[in-house]
Amino acid sequence: MNDASKNLKLVQEKIAIAAQDASSGSKDVVLVAVSKTFDADEIRPVLQAGHRVFGENRVQEAATKWPALREDYPGIELHLIGPLQSNKAKEAVALFDVIETVDREKIAAALAAEMAKQERKPHLYVQVNTGLEEQKAGIDPRETAEFVTRCREVHGLTIEGLMCIPPIDENPGPHFALLEKLSREAGVEKLSMGMSADYETAIQFGATSVRVGSAIFGSRY
Repeated sequence: MNDASKNLKLVQEKIAIAAQDASSGSKDVVLVAVSKTFDADEIRPVLQAGHRVFGENRVQEAATKWPALREDYPGIELHLIGPLQSNKAKEAVALFDVIETVDREKIAAALAAEMAKQERKPHLYVQVNTGLEEQKAGIDPRETAEFVTRCREVHGLTIEGLMCIPPIDENPGPHFALLEKLSREAGVEKLSMGMSADYETAIQFGATSVRVGSAIFGSRY
């Protein structure tokens, strides 16, 4: 068993323990293995270990490796977890099963148009900028519920969840708590929050999926 598959097993065990202990009662937490910057040969051991849910940051990078991997490993669920530009909506709808980074009107409109054209419906999450960081994508927390409503009523999109990336130098707990509160206000059930350094904490606050990369694949280049 190579390091990535060993690491995968360890992360899965920690998720199971955290979910069992969570006061929120979360029992089924989806592990999104973040494979950005890693090539197909580095991903294959994790696929061979049976894992099928992966996350990528860039549409173009994902397009270079996942079509071939999908031919070899059925049942893959691919998440877009990086910022989406409207001119990449066509490729994103065609390639991804879950798009977690809907964060502005232009993206919502572009996705709605492409989903209708392609007759394909990836699951959609709204990204929330819980730390109000200027350099980071995501909707203002104060506008989240209204934006989710507009996605539904104006663009006909089904928004299933919310996603956040807390500021790297802050305690993530309050950000996870805020996202959980916003999910109730917006009427969505899924919460994508928590990464390699804090996924166990995120589960305590009700995460339904966690995005773990370096703890499985190792340091990025």
